[in-house]
Amino acid sequence: MIPIEDFFRNSEQTGYQISPDGKYISFMAPYKDRMNIFVRQTDSSETLQLTFETERSIGGYMWANNERILYVKDNGGDENYKLYGVKNDGTDTRCYTDYDNVRTSLIDGLEDVPEEVIIGMNKRIPEVFDPYRLNLKTGGLQLLAENPGNIAGWMTDHEGKLRVATAIVDGINTQILYRETEEEDFRPVLTTNFRETVNFMEFTPDNRMVYAGSNLGRDKVALVLMDPATCKEEKELYAHPKYDIHSIMYSKKRRKLLSVSVIGHASPERHYFDAEAEEFYGNLKKKFQGYKVSMADCDKDEARFLLYVGSDRTRGAYYYYEPAAEKLEKVAELAPWLSETDMVAMHPVKYRTRDGLDIEAYLSLPKGYDIDTAKNLPVVINPHGGPWARDIWCFSSEVQFLCNRGYAVFQMNYRASTGYGRKFLEAGYKQWGRAIQNDITDGAEWLISQGIADKSRIAIYGGSFGGYAALAGVTFTPDLYACAVDYVGVSNLFTFMQTIPPYWKPMLEMLYEQVGHPEHDKEMLEACSPVFHAERIKAPLFIAQGANDPRVNKAESDQMVEALRKRGVEVEYMVKDNEGHGFSNQENRFDFYRSMEAFLQKHIGKA
Repeated sequence: MIPIEDFFRNSEQTGYQISPDGKYISFMAPYKDRMNIFVRQTDSSETLQLTFETERSIGGYMWANNERILYVKDNGGDENYKLYGVKNDGTDTRCYTDYDNVRTSLIDGLEDVPEEVIIGMNKRIPEVFDPYRLNLKTGGLQLLAENPGNIAGWMTDHEGKLRVATAIVDGINTQILYRETEEEDFRPVLTTNFRETVNFMEFTPDNRMVYAGSNLGRDKVALVLMDPATCKEEKELYAHPKYDIHSIMYSKKRRKLLSVSVIGHASPERHYFDAEAEEFYGNLKKKFQGYKVSMADCDKDEARFLLYVGSDRTRGAYYYYEPAAEKLEKVAELAPWLSETDMVAMHPVKYRTRDGLDIEAYLSLPKGYDIDTAKNLPVVINPHGGPWARDIWCFSSEVQFLCNRGYAVFQMNYRASTGYGRKFLEAGYKQWGRAIQNDITDGAEWLISQGIADKSRIAIYGGSFGGYAALAGVTFTPDLYACAVDYVGVSNLFTFMQTIPPYWKPMLEMLYEQVGHPEHDKEMLEACSPVFHAERIKAPLFIAQGANDPRVNKAESDQMVEALRKRGVEVEYMVKDNEGHGFSNQENRFDFYRSMEAFLQKHIGKA
């Protein structure tokens, strides 16, 4: 039995980055139980603390130039991030976007313009984001373009010029707009249904063509060379027969496309366009056999690298790598108090749904069991959030905690999960509580048929959409689950779409296509909203909610708890007033998982 705090306490050090000149290394570490920013010289172990947040952890950070770090933080989980800056000697801390109810995002860090960045803000109109050029010395903001109300994204070229905009047209079509120079107006060049994907990923070195992910005329997203002025596909560069492409690696120093990657079932797969890059990663793969190696950061000269090395059984470690000096050294472990040998493997498995779809899933078992010997275990079914997301082979504190307490954990990439092509994604449209839920149910039934699960001791737990799936599971298959845990989940599909953040509203028509229209699909949405069918629920529930959640409003949990208590169903309800969509503060995580542990032990015991 490993203490619950060891799984969910803040990492000892994480988020490593290196300054553009390679002279400084930065990271995040706890200060009074909140994650703050620290910095040290690359050749020194003496650290300097730059931020001193005590209410809430820093939301993220980056090096703007060799001297200044930018970071974001919100208020109690409301996701209205403000942008701050501090020098690497701890002086000149300032807030650049000190506006209430405004969310700031980064569009381009402008690596070659040290005193400027391009940010997006919904300051003018809450529903849309305008691009601004921010001067980090003066704090001055220059509006680069006024969002007409439908632009959902902006893109710059290698010189930091704003060249591309992505718009939502008629609520359900996506339009790419382009201009050759910033003096020109944007003009539309391609309009597609939102089901189709054309994603500009990077300009070519001469800023004339783009590397794009596209599924036009195909099921899987492939990497193509495209003319941005016409969106004509010049050449298919890489396509995987089973998965969408996920990301590319581009060398700014060498001005060259290096590789493209896909997320496979067991591990990422990478296709190389450059022999030097292939040799670089091939050597690292040999040094870290059995582990996943990725680049966390590098300096501008691409001579000094920070690597992240992890697996399904460790939260991971950071390494400093200087190939020319043949220098490779570990700089930090994220959770040195967790022994890799005490953790369990995440087994990639597959099962078939009732209508013939093959589902990739992951089965994690309590220590001492393998797939051949696991019989009649208590199981936690754990569908991911989204639903337009996916589970991957990696370390999960939740999974390891549950396995350590004697439960098997089953995660599945049900239809609507991303990365498996357009047909698989669209098979989940308007299928909340229907075919998606059937996929989850079929996974639980598969475990029973394999003899792995004790059919009387199956729980279902998830967050966000996974929380909805937990509620739907005990509502629509009330005899399958012994209990359920809903973490910031949707209970009412009507009120969910009425209370979305303002900057989601341009995409509301898309949401109607993906989930259902409140008028045209009224009967379906009512049939698939657990809150209207609370009388079917027999299993006890534990519901957890952040009071400031901007995505899944607290009312989603309130109305479910009220409906259950009216019918005498046992429901435990936890609300954290200083949290949003998920619990960020360490003490709140401890409370949640401690309560979950007691709840599961009461209702399904342990192995």
